[in-house]
Amino acid sequence: MLMSLALAACGLIVLLVGGELLVRGAAALAMRLGLTPLFVGLTVVAFGTSSPELAVSLKAALDGIGGLALGNVVGSNIANIALILGVAALIRPLSVEAKLVRIDMPIMLGCSLLITLLVMMNAGIGRFAGGLLVLLLLGYLGFSIWEVRRERPEIQEEFASAAPAADPRVAVQLLFIVVGLAGLAFGANLFVRGAVDIAVSLGITAEVIGLTVVALGTSLPELATSAVASWRRQGDIAAGNVVGSNIFNLLCVLGITALVVPVAAGEVGIIDMGVMVLLAALLWLMTVRGVRVDRREGGLLLAIYISYIAWLVAGQA
Repeated sequence: MLMSLALAACGLIVLLVGGELLVRGAAALAMRLGLTPLFVGLTVVAFGTSSPELAVSLKAALDGIGGLALGNVVGSNIANIALILGVAALIRPLSVEAKLVRIDMPIMLGCSLLITLLVMMNAGIGRFAGGLLVLLLLGYLGFSIWEVRRERPEIQEEFASAAPAADPRVAVQLLFIVVGLAGLAFGANLFVRGAVDIAVSLGITAEVIGLTVVALGTSLPELATSAVASWRRQGDIAAGNVVGSNIFNLLCVLGITALVVPVAAGEVGIIDMGVMVLLAALLWLMTVRGVRVDRREGGLLLAIYISYIAWLVAGQA
């Protein structure tokens, strides 16, 4: 058991470091090729921050543990809203940009409903559905770039600032990309092995491990980013980070994974998918009403997360 925990912890660390190196290398190379910092901030960086989830889900699906792959995405989306935004709102009430409420949150809700429908109809996500999700991702990215270019200069600068400072040497940029990809592959292997071993040791299913331990582990960057943003009174960044991450998880992580190998639902069921959809709808309703998430609402989100985890654990007893 201790060895499994150590494997999972080491794998998670390697995953996070690999993702960071990949973002830095790819962003620097993209800007060297003439792409604007704004474009890099909206695309390369957004993709890079979802790379741990993608690596874990892809590895799990290739190993025939489709339930863990799907559980990772569904559990991450649940944790992002209920745990991360719940904690962030308890630290300080979150003000949310009107654009996020008007456009991105309905997109997140629509994607959540679409994934639920696909999984319920086909007991998973096949290659055709994966291709559809990737096409929707490209459409979302294109729309986001068009939308941001219409915004005020300071809004554009905020998105552009997501692109990290670049090392001017091409060799270093390529090295970052290669080492980052290798770190993602190696870290995902360790993390999935450790997580599955923990599931076997505790007598619980890989799907539950995916919905809990794996999902929480791959959501740690979002938790850190949102908590710090909330403390600094940057609620729009905290909420935008979560909503953007959820959309990328659904369209990018599941889409690319299903294109490579169809994702079976396993024991990830209608209740798990329903909680994901419910939270997306609840967050939207909270912010439509007041364009903010206050401490009382943050406490409600956190209570939902604790209740959901308790239900999962009780079901394995």
